Amino acid sequence: MSNGFGFSFPNDNGDGDDENDRNRDQSGQNPFGAFGFGSAGAGGGLGDMLNQFGQMISGMGSSMNSAEGDSPVNFDVAERIARQQIGSTPAVRTNDTQAVEESVRLAELWLDGASALPASNGRVEAWNPEHWVNKTMPMWKRLVSPVAEQMNRAQLESLPEEAREMLGPMAGMMQQMASMNFGMQVGNALGDLAKQSLTGSDFGLPVAPEGTIAILPANCTGAAAELDMPGQEVLVYIAAREAARQRLFKHVPWLVERLVSSVEEYALGLVIDTSHLEEATRELNLESGDPQAIQDALQRLQGMDLSPRISSRNAAATARLETLLALVEGWTEFVVSEALGERIPSTAALTEAWRRRRATGGSAEKAFSRVVNIEFSTPKVAEAVELWRRATVAVGVERRDQVWDHPDFLPTAEHLDAPADFIDGLLDDADDSTFDQEFAKLEEMLRNEGTSDGQNGGGDGNGEKKDRGVDDGSEDGTEL
Repeated sequence: MSNGFGFSFPNDNGDGDDENDRNRDQSGQNPFGAFGFGSAGAGGGLGDMLNQFGQMISGMGSSMNSAEGDSPVNFDVAERIARQQIGSTPAVRTNDTQAVEESVRLAELWLDGASALPASNGRVEAWNPEHWVNKTMPMWKRLVSPVAEQMNRAQLESLPEEAREMLGPMAGMMQQMASMNFGMQVGNALGDLAKQSLTGSDFGLPVAPEGTIAILPANCTGAAAELDMPGQEVLVYIAAREAARQRLFKHVPWLVERLVSSVEEYALGLVIDTSHLEEATRELNLESGDPQAIQDALQRLQGMDLSPRISSRNAAATARLETLLALVEGWTEFVVSEALGERIPSTAALTEAWRRRRATGGSAEKAFSRVVNIEFSTPKVAEAVELWRRATVAVGVERRDQVWDHPDFLPTAEHLDAPADFIDGLLDDADDSTFDQEFAKLEEMLRNEGTSDGQNGGGDGNGEKKDRGVDDGSEDGTEL
């Protein structure tokens, strides 16, 4: 099925061709396939597990001996599979590049009136899906590697001590197999995202190179056709969202690193529960020697979810990630709506389409789940939009954007649900600032008056005014 803004997702295409989707999921969605664990979402059966293992063995070749053999993710495999997913991509046309540049230039001009953060002055680039894969890969490596490394470690630690001793001589090969399996998963996910992405940092994920405003014009054209809206309006709207995000990433230097560190913190606390696998193994009752009983047990296992249950002791890291992504996208949406609302008639419809895109699967949490293997709740973008709107009404654009000066100033997760306390804090700060400014003005005025009186003889040095020499006998006070 195709969703708004050209986001299409597998297993819902209505054409009945689910076999390819299942095969792709088997090769890409279970990072523990190398250890012999299946996944209900990928078929889950013993035959599927063996099929996946066979696919991995047949595809090893030179990839097992690649330069990244010690990496927790074989990114050579990831890039190769991503390109296979994309297929042939035409080069970006010159007129598309010009359209992107003009759209960004216009969007930046309009954004200046809606934000106190200046333009990022980044490089404006028009990408095709292959560019997206190549140029976002360095950031995906930063995001994926710590999770994959800790997952492999936690997986081995979850095995019984006897099993670890038996695996000792094969540990290196097992790590390479796990690395390949992760690479397959990452490649499948990135290939799909590349065909669906409209910009270099969709949904607040800063995966584009630093200082780059990237738009995928062909994907934007597809989005405009789906929405039946003028292509130029759609392109300017998408360019405005990307330019607004880049203002944050450029002028809020701690933001990108805070997002990455949240992923790293989550990874360090990974815990893998395999107790249900041990229980399933016991149910096989291999010691009984009864072939029929074993066959019956295997059939029962066919429908079970044998995936390891993954969690993290550092739940606060995912909560911080959710909140940051919500605040970034909420601020972006509000600022773009303010900047374009009176200039582009379709702004409201485009904003609604973007919201539907998030709701139907084109979202940050889906990307993290598929690529980085982090599950978290949907960021509360609508609530963040309302918070930024109320902040703007209460204290104005400049004071609102000063909130990004330090992470401690940002709204918390609780503020998204109940923004009144945050708004009250902004108002208190504004009142204190206004009082300080007015008091400073008063002090300056009094100093100026004192200086003026001393210079023109208006004072006697003791703070008393001198007689102006008006004749008491004059009724009209004029000098005779």
